[in-house]
Amino acid sequence: MTTTRYDDLRRIEAEVGTLIRRVKRVMGERAREVHPDLHPMTYFILTHLAQHGPLRAADLSDAFGMDKGGVSRQVQTLVDLGLVERRPAAEDRRAILLDASDEGRSRLEAMTLNRSNRFDERLSAWSDEELAGFSDQLAAYNRALSDD
Repeated sequence: MTTTRYDDLRRIEAEVGTLIRRVKRVMGERAREVHPDLHPMTYFILTHLAQHGPLRAADLSDAFGMDKGGVSRQVQTLVDLGLVERRPAAEDRRAILLDASDEGRSRLEAMTLNRSNRFDERLSAWSDEELAGFSDQLAAYNRALSDD
């Protein structure tokens, strides 16, 4: 016999599955909005550099759990697209730092503004209290499952 709690837990799992599929699709859309040739994984590296750069390639390898060769290929794509720059580190001219270029930052900002406006439109029927409550519940959900 199923219980209401059991049914609610299964419903949460199903809704999270839907959310994950939507997030995967949206990440691809965001990547293409920044540049038509941008792959979603490469998009993540660009956003990470824009937020945390300049960084060494080893820092990116650690952040994404990728080997240096994989990071190097992704970074080269970003450099070729004009979205990332390489430059020598001030403290060690032999070391190379990676950072989002002005063009990369500009494209990310335009995409983010466009996406934020669309997100706000889609949730325009939600009250401020509903938005805050959902945000709080989603944060609590993520904290509860943080070790999964």
